[in-house]
Amino acid sequence: MIDAHCHIEMFKGRAGEVVEESRKHLQAVVDSITEYRKFHVWKSWELLEPYFGFVFPTLGYAPNEARRGNWEKVKRVEEFICEHADEIVAVGEIGLDFYYAKTEEERKNQREIFHHFLNLAVELDKPVVLHARDAEREVFEAIQRAGVKAYFHSYSGPADLALEIVENGHIIGINTGIDFIPAVKKAAEVLPLESIIVETDAPYMSPYKGEKNYPWNVEYAVRRIAEIKGLEFEEVEKTTEKNTIQFFDLKL
Repeated sequence: MIDAHCHIEMFKGRAGEVVEESRKHLQAVVDSITEYRKFHVWKSWELLEPYFGFVFPTLGYAPNEARRGNWEKVKRVEEFICEHADEIVAVGEIGLDFYYAKTEEERKNQREIFHHFLNLAVELDKPVVLHARDAEREVFEAIQRAGVKAYFHSYSGPADLALEIVENGHIIGINTGIDFIPAVKKAAEVLPLESIIVETDAPYMSPYKGEKNYPWNVEYAVRRIAEIKGLEFEEVEKTTEKNTIQFFDLKL
């Protein structure tokens, strides 16, 4: 299995331990190294770099950081992405989150910074990892205009839009919150397996109440998708793994 989206850098003082345990269960993980509050991309990169080859990095700017409109930080992250363009498998996560961005000023900041990094992905010829919450349609329309290949991570939007997204060649992440977020379960029901990848968003989105999430819990999402679709576990495991390798062009 492959966890297509996690944040190992957020396990305080335990990143190495989490990577080594993940190796026992998974073929690889894709870590979305994202500028967010005190988690700076250059610090997270330095922490995870010893594990590259098993950990495949993306680099991005979280929408909930973007709402603050700190362009000095944006420029620094942009420079860092450009420096490491040959080492990343995508730009992201980037996007819009109108659940947390309530004011017009915050949403304006998010939009401007999202489009800034979307244009950067086009320049670098990289796919994008998207964070879209209460703004899925707007994000979809933006990537269609940009002409980029996109992965909607932890998708929780309308099921009809999910189908439109995959019909246009993009991919959707089903996370380990499948049993407590109805929209995630609905997406798993309606989407063809060939358009799904599985993720944990660890340390968030644990399938087990009161516990931190870990990359190897991606097995939970695989198992539940298999049960929902009436498929064998092995078929879901192999297909979602293949989908992840193809989307990110992972060199395994």
